[in-house]
Amino acid sequence: MDNVKMYQVSTLQALAMGHTRSVVDVQELMKHGDTGLGTFTGVNGEMIVVGGHCYRAKEDGDVEVAEPDMGVPFASICNFSGSKQFELGEIKDIASLKSVLNNKIEEDFGLNSMHMVQIDGVFKKVDARSESAYHAIHISLKDMLSQTQKAFVFDSVKGSLICVYYPDYMDGINAAGWHLHFISEDRTKGGHVFEMEMEKGVAKLDKISRIELQLPTEPVFDTYSLKDASDDDIKKVEQGGK
Repeated sequence: MDNVKMYQVSTLQALAMGHTRSVVDVQELMKHGDTGLGTFTGVNGEMIVVGGHCYRAKEDGDVEVAEPDMGVPFASICNFSGSKQFELGEIKDIASLKSVLNNKIEEDFGLNSMHMVQIDGVFKKVDARSESAYHAIHISLKDMLSQTQKAFVFDSVKGSLICVYYPDYMDGINAAGWHLHFISEDRTKGGHVFEMEMEKGVAKLDKISRIELQLPTEPVFDTYSLKDASDDDIKKVEQGGK
């Protein structure tokens, strides 16, 4: 568990301010892990990395395997071992799930560390979103999603939640707290999770104490005032607010 490292592509502040250009491609990303989440150039769909495969949830919630040369402006990924495992019963909503996960990481005094969790379960519903590409510079993520985001609901579905946790003091590198993406068991449906109701599941968790941060190298990255990123806007687009 102590050897698990988070590989982070760019920062959420940069994405929120509109830096959606490629930093690495999928082929390079997958050298650094087998489980995680992110997005693609121009915010062209939601990324789910599970079982060593990278998937793209399209704007209608349908999932395809991401091509190796697809660009990645933002992602968090690790080599996942699932060192801590526990069963989950019925969970009514995403707030309750986050509370359960917080309690689990607090048991190991982990609130100041990063965490990756995979939950394989049976879901009564998953309320999710994805989006199509919006190619621009200095257009905020909030404004992009207002034009491209599509919401959908998956009912009575088996699948996996990929859950990334960053502590409060790392807010801006990623979203503080939990960020969840979903992919169905048959790998045909998925997206960024707004809400969910779970019948039962099995969770696997890794506590992560190291991070490698790959920042964009092109000059345009230095034209963004990243500290101007709105905390409220980030919470709305990344933490489940519609």
